[in-house]
Amino acid sequence: MSGGDRHVAGGGRVIRVVLADDEPLIRSGWATMLSLYDDIEVAGEAADGRAAVELGREADVVLMDIRMPGMDGLRATRELARLSPRTRVVVVTTFENDQLVWGALRAGAAGYVLKRSPAADLVTAIRLRDGVLFPDALRRIAAPRPRAAHDLTPRELDVLRHLARGLSNAEIAAALYVTRETVKTHVGNVLDKLGARDRTQAVVRAYDLGMVLAGD
Repeated sequence: MSGGDRHVAGGGRVIRVVLADDEPLIRSGWATMLSLYDDIEVAGEAADGRAAVELGREADVVLMDIRMPGMDGLRATRELARLSPRTRVVVVTTFENDQLVWGALRAGAAGYVLKRSPAADLVTAIRLRDGVLFPDALRRIAAPRPRAAHDLTPRELDVLRHLARGLSNAEIAAALYVTRETVKTHVGNVLDKLGARDRTQAVVRAYDLGMVLAGD
């Protein structure tokens, strides 16, 4: 993997992506498709989870298959979350399975895309920095449960519910008639109080504790 950041016209930083899948043709197809985008660079390829962890520690995003030999994608995602929290993992799989979605979320994934999805969805997942990629999946698999006691303020709970809908900070600010900076502060407080490392994990934690229900 090459060192240093590259930038595209206009000053935006190039997103360094590692492709992790045990099928060479899948990796080749992803690489060919992503080569069409100036702001995305394929920085490495991995055929198993261990290689994905090693290469992913220097990447911005890892496209992670779930079923791979040796260390699978879920274990690799957990390892990356522990070793390189700044690396975002987007799980890309053929399996449309609620438990796999939940497992990917719990492992620390920041996104979940099916392999049959349009290329534009994959590119959106790579570029996404502010938001939760799969609110529909979360709502579908979160069974109603009693609300748990917590110390979030009413406004922080409002922000959390909007996070669970997949809204960005800008969209939450517009919905609540506050500034983006105010939303950013509330999001930080929510992460801290829930013990979550990012907004996706905060949403998972909220569903676990019953703070947000499937119909919210």
